[in-house]
Amino acid sequence: MNTKFRPLHDRIVVKRLDQDQKSSGGIIIPDTAKEKPIQGEVLAVGKGAVNEEGKLRPMEVKTGDKVLFAKYAGTEVKLDGEELLIMRESDVMGIIE
Repeated sequence: MNTKFRPLHDRIVVKRLDQDQKSSGGIIIPDTAKEKPIQGEVLAVGKGAVNEEGKLRPMEVKTGDKVLFAKYAGTEVKLDGEELLIMRESDVMGIIE
């Protein structure tokens, strides 16, 4: 991503990670039959959400983290010709270590 883009508040920018194009039995899956991956790499993070006391709650995810997110999470956007997702940190189910 060449464009400088910083998400606001508790939002993150995620690039989907490609999944294997073969099934476990060795069958090649065509693009039309594949589901969108639910794993991605965090490219940018906001500063965090403001809580009830008006204090900033820092983000748990950071740039470079590999994450697992909900199937229909986020909003798809195109930046510099690259398809990315902008989602809230709460849409992330976990960090892959």
